[in-house]
Formats: sequence, C-alpha cells, structure tokens
Amino acid sequence: MQDLATALAQRQADQLYRRRRTVDGPQGVELTLDGQTVLSFCSNDYLGLASDPRLVATLKDGAERFGVGSGAAHLISGHSRAHHELEEALADFTGRPRALLFSTGYMANLGILQALLGRHDHVFEDRYNHASLLDAAKLSGAKLHRYGHADADSLADQLAGTGQGERLVATDGVFSMDGDAAPLVELARHCRQQDAWLLVDDAHGIGVLGEQGRGSLDAAGLGIKDVPILMGTLGKALGTAGAFVAGSEELIETLIQQARTYVYTTATPPALAWATLESLRIVRAEEWRREKLRALVARFRAGADELGLQLLDSRTPIQPLLVGDAATAVRLSEELLARGILVTAIRPPTVPAGTARLRITFSALHEERQVDRLLEVLEEIIPGP
Repeated sequence: MQDLATALAQRQADQLYRRRRTVDGPQGVELTLDGQTVLSFCSNDYLGLASDPRLVATLKDGAERFGVGSGAAHLISGHSRAHHELEEALADFTGRPRALLFSTGYMANLGILQALLGRHDHVFEDRYNHASLLDAAKLSGAKLHRYGHADADSLADQLAGTGQGERLVATDGVFSMDGDAAPLVELARHCRQQDAWLLVDDAHGIGVLGEQGRGSLDAAGLGIKDVPILMGTLGKALGTAGAFVAGSEELIETLIQQARTYVYTTATPPALAWATLESLRIVRAEEWRREKLRALVARFRAGADELGLQLLDSRTPIQPLLVGDAATAVRLSEELLARGILVTAIRPPTVPAGTARLRITFSALHEERQVDRLLEVLEEIIPGP
C-alpha cells in the first residue's frame, strides 16, 4: 500500500499542500476567515450576488413552497416546478430551445461527453481546459487529443488528421486560471469545416460577458449553429449553485436519457432553483454590475502596470499575477493575508510548472479604495523591476 503520510509530507516540502480555511458568515468582499476580518480578492462571485438580500428572501420563499430537499432524481419524483421554470428561463437567456440542470459543472461536463462519445470517437481539448473537461474525456472512452492553448490552427491540424468516429471539440469560454478568452470564432469555423461538435464550458463567462451577461458566445456573436453545446454554471456570477447545459431539443433529450451524472443523482433542492430564477432576473437587468467590474479591472491593470507587475493578458475579472515558483506564490499569499488581504496561491498541477501565480479576482461589490489598497500592499511585498 502507498505510504500516504510520506506522500503528504512530500507535498508539503514541495509547497503544494492545500489547506482549507473556514469562513464565518456570508460571502462578500470582506470575510471573517478563521476569526480574522479580511478583504477578499479570490471569489468567483463576480457580480456580488451570493449574499444579495433578494436571493436570500427568494430562497426562503422557495423553501416554504417546495421544502428543503428534492427527495429523488429528476427522472423519479425530484423534478419540481422550480427546476422546470429555471430550465425554461435558461433556455430563453441563452437563445436555445432547451436547457437541462445538473448538480455541478463538473457533473455536467462528465455527463455530456459520456453520453455523446465512445471508444471509437475523438475529443479535442485546449491544453488549459478545466479538469472537469479532461476527466470527462477519460470517462467517455474516446481518444483524447490536446491542442495548444488558444491555438485554433493547432486544432485544425489535429482535426484534419483524424479518421472515423464522432469528433467533439471542448474548450473553456474563459480560462479559469489565466482569465483569457478562447478564440471561439476560429474554433467554430474549424468545427463547421470538419463536421465536429463544439462544446463551450462558459462557467466564467456567463453573467459577466455579452449582452445582459449572456456569456462568451454572445460576446463573440455565435449562436447554436456555431456552438451546439453550451455548459454554464450557476455558482459563480449567478451567486447560487449548480449548472446547466443548453442546446437543441435532441441534445437535451439525449442527455436526459443517457447522461449518467443526470440520471443517477438526486436533483438539487428546488428552493435553490427558485432563488436562481431571481438571480437570473437580476443578472439580466442590472448592467451596472458588469460596467463596474470592467472599471475595477481597468483600474487594477493600470496600477499594476505602473508597478511593473507581471499580469497575464486578461480583460475579465480573473487577473493572474505570475510569480514563477510555488514557494514564492505561497509566501506572497501569506504576506498578503498577514496584511488582511486574501488572495489564493495557485500552483502545479493546477497550472504548469514555473507558472505559479496569485489568482486575483474582482467582484462588482469591490470599491476603488479596496483595489487601491491591494495595489499598495502588492507594492510593499513585491520588489520593483
């Protein structure tokens, strides 16, 4: 048997050990973390909705209407009116005939690829895709091909070199660790030319990009003919939890019949779906949240540039500050925390060796003075050029 204690000790020595911290109270830009009040720049609550009083009230109302648990899988007796109305609202929001709820984005991606592909098929993935997409490829049994990050020409060459079987291309819309956007227009063109499906995981684009927050596809001017399969999550910009897949009638019915992560799991609490309906209404109506996010990101990038900090090329709320090795990333994260600022150190294997970073993220609830405070502390702890 593997010596688990030795392996864990090695992770600690390599500065790769992960530790949980406990938050007391609601999510927000200021948190009580292990008893300490901190200013947080590491949440995916991009629009600041996770603790919005309107969502809290709607969740309470949903619990009164539908109870707490769903009681069963969707295909047994767990599919409530709240789930159904949310699926219809998400289909309308994304401009697609149907949408289907999943418990998590991870489960949605596993379900999609397992339902659509088999061992004689091919799946093509960006090298920086989320772990759920890579694991989904392994579960499907299809042959996995990985193309260069955001390199549509690399994908085209690989597509042209494959033989028989179904072909599916999967990419993040916004890459979670780099914050950059996939070249969706070029990817869609190659997929049309090569008769391949295109799946976009828009976990970090939904709510943030496009008209009314419709996401990366809307921002790129792409529709269902260009991208037949859209996956989005509800636990980031929408502030609740869960995920959905949106597409054609035939796609959704196929997933209902064959996606094991949909068929064989208890449905999410209907009260949560009820609250997400309210969240979706707010996301569509309150454009000021996206406008403020863009202004905060621009302010931070301008300040970081003045300080000579090495940011990746991102215009999204995800602003990675490259530091190189894992030990440096951990040290800087700890120095920030000692000054009351929470920023997570991201290390291998989440990112490639030599690209450890501080993953700085912004919320519409941040204020300019808080961004300025972050820049002041970064100037203190990082030597100038």
